[in-house]
Amino acid sequence: MNLVCGVDEAGRGPLAGPVYAAAVILDPGWPIDGLADSKALSAPRRQELAVKIRGRALAWAIASASVAEIDAINILQASLLAMRRAVEQLSVAPDQVLVDGNQCPLIDYPVCAIVRGDSTVPAISAASILAKTARDAEMLRLHQLYPQYGLDRHKGYPTAAHLAALERHGVVEIHRRSYAPVRRLLET
Repeated sequence: MNLVCGVDEAGRGPLAGPVYAAAVILDPGWPIDGLADSKALSAPRRQELAVKIRGRALAWAIASASVAEIDAINILQASLLAMRRAVEQLSVAPDQVLVDGNQCPLIDYPVCAIVRGDSTVPAISAASILAKTARDAEMLRLHQLYPQYGLDRHKGYPTAAHLAALERHGVVEIHRRSYAPVRRLLET
């Protein structure tokens, strides 16, 4: 059996929080209906599918790269680092790794990038869902620590409400200082 691992990330665009990645090897004998790009699914549907993925996949892993790592090496490199960490944590070695996008992490397996793979390759869709639900859970946890930023609503993305909260309350350690809106506030 050819074990294909799908890999995707969540959280490249936000101004706050880590970037997450997931790696999933689906069981070909136990398909999961409804897999799609996580952005195309409602939050409740993502949660429902995440439970099925964790229960049915042959192997899965979730990893992240911290805000400090994002600021030190840039978001692309941090995303690739999180992807590599996720693949390396798998309990089963894949024969092939398929990554959403046009860049591949440096890993010890044959790897191929697929643009829009999160909407065309079930294993990548599954990884997209696990990465997104894990990151959303982390943002809800961070919201408990920093409720003034409204992370429970925008998950750290640069919405008008988040930008206004940054202006009002300032930058804290969960914010990505290398991102222009945050950097501008620090320079004023």
